Amino acid sequence: MNERVLITGGEGDLAAAIADTFRRAGFDVRNPGRRELDVSSPESVSDYFSSAAPIDLLIANAGCAENGLLARTTESAWDRQFEINLHGAFRCARAALRPMVKRRHGHLIFLSSYSALHPPAGQVAYASAKAGLLGLSQSLAQEVGPANIRSNVILPGFLETKMTRDLPQARREQVLQDHRLERFNTLEATAEFILHLHRSMPHTSGQCFQLDSR
Repeated sequence: MNERVLITGGEGDLAAAIADTFRRAGFDVRNPGRRELDVSSPESVSDYFSSAAPIDLLIANAGCAENGLLARTTESAWDRQFEINLHGAFRCARAALRPMVKRRHGHLIFLSSYSALHPPAGQVAYASAKAGLLGLSQSLAQEVGPANIRSNVILPGFLETKMTRDLPQARREQVLQDHRLERFNTLEATAEFILHLHRSMPHTSGQCFQLDSR
């Protein structure tokens, strides 16, 4: 039987690239959009996982970004970043792990951000939430490793997606200057790395992979 893969945030560009890559490799892939799986809703997560077949790989990709200085960050803006970027990943991981532990097989991959390790001014809520994914994954690697379950984090770097297309050209060029290879990572390369990590690196867990040249 082909391994089952669930990619949250399925309407995004990166999710689509990952889904295409895994399908071509023969995996059974589900990449639901927000209407089908809203990670910010405990009820939606519970309903989805209770009706779906057990999965072998969870790719926690759902996320959102909202910039703002701390002094101007409202409680609701702060909560929104954590609700989707961190709490949503926690909910899905918890739901996915139950059958994984029973079967002693599974892999969790969390999509974080360069900002988690190198937070810029103006991203205090986003960077804090994305940094939380590192602690979540590394703690889970210790917790569920004895059950033969892996947990890893990917920092994709700057990608051409719906979230970045509106970035001013001057800012885009500034970000590019920080890359030693003078080029951005791509959706396709990120998807291929995730496939390689899952399929060809079975002894790797508790790690964080930064996929750019900064």
